[in-house]
Amino acid sequence: MASGNPQRLLERFLRYVQIDTTAQESAGTYPSCEGQWELGRLLVEELHAAGVERIEHTQHGLIYAWLAPSQGVDSVPVALLAHLDTSPETTGRGVKPQVVRNYAGGDIRLPNAEALWIREAENPELTKLRGCTLITTDGRTLLGADDKAGVAVIMEIVERLGEQPHRRHGPVRVLFTCDEEIGRGVEFVDLEKLGARVAYTLDGHGADEVDVETFSADLALIRVRGRNIHPSIAKGRMVNALRGAARFLERLPREILAPESTEGRQGFLHPYQIQGGVGEVTLRVLLRDFKTSKLSEYAGWLRTEAARVEAEFPGLSIDVQIQRQYRNLRDGLSREPRAVQFALEAYRRLGREPRETIVRGGTDGALLSERGLPTPNLSCGQHNPHSPLEWACLEEMEQAVQVVLELLALWSDVRE
Repeated sequence: MASGNPQRLLERFLRYVQIDTTAQESAGTYPSCEGQWELGRLLVEELHAAGVERIEHTQHGLIYAWLAPSQGVDSVPVALLAHLDTSPETTGRGVKPQVVRNYAGGDIRLPNAEALWIREAENPELTKLRGCTLITTDGRTLLGADDKAGVAVIMEIVERLGEQPHRRHGPVRVLFTCDEEIGRGVEFVDLEKLGARVAYTLDGHGADEVDVETFSADLALIRVRGRNIHPSIAKGRMVNALRGAARFLERLPREILAPESTEGRQGFLHPYQIQGGVGEVTLRVLLRDFKTSKLSEYAGWLRTEAARVEAEFPGLSIDVQIQRQYRNLRDGLSREPRAVQFALEAYRRLGREPRETIVRGGTDGALLSERGLPTPNLSCGQHNPHSPLEWACLEEMEQAVQVVLELLALWSDVRE
């Protein structure tokens, strides 16, 4: 049975997920959708209601909140972070959460999608969650637990710190970011304003995990240029960029270096978007590996294959531009080993058995750690992100609240 106020935590989470905050990569604004402003305004109201006196909702939709330390504590400030947006891979519009109380085991049917079930065989963690409260979608949208579970956990922590003055903690900084799902989460974050020594993102899978490594990541923007002309007079004159792009994609390995055929520490090349026509095609390809040096190898391979395709299609040109995205979280965490050590100890003090884990993706924490603010990522009850099969566990979210409260107590004895 969860302690604290799990019903309030549940209601908070349900409130947040029903606001559409789907990130929009082509929007040209920051944040990229109105829903992130809407959720942000709600959070500001709730922060005020919880007694937080110093709050800033910036022109870029970021929310900073500063919580004073408990009486008699003079320690380093600790920041808690989560992001407001949800993935564009599945719509977050019209989320209708389904609450499964006292989960009895077995598969979970999603009510408004034909033949769509959360299968216990595909989600083995369900076997350990019998009797718990689970939240799913109706099958037509994602849930948004990534990262509204983290947002709800942090907001519950803020409220409990106000209600329980006996809890020992130093200065706490809260930061909610926007557009993390499209790689822009910390673009406008002011670390001097935040003023934290260490930070934690609440954006992790399940329970009992401390993410200490992420992929290093680059994006390849590939432009395939051909020559368009009316097909009735195309012989010897048309150069079809679509055919060239198809040949290029055909050369990308599928048995190795593809996300659908790799796991663990294996990297990949992932074509995820194609746009255009006969005259020009644009491809976007993700480059990912835990070894940063591998990214330059992957970029070189793309350029080599582009040249080969150009040779096959006279008149075709393929330009490969590489954009830097983020680097392995591990590198930045080495500056402050206590960031991970204290997180592991917080779990142990609650009788849990924590695991140091890796993320086959990235977090705001990877970018912040690279900028000098060590930021591990903590579990907060998320499962199957970016999918209509996404679900969350209330008890795991409550556990995240308890872990962070314990973690803040540990940091309350650190002055430098």
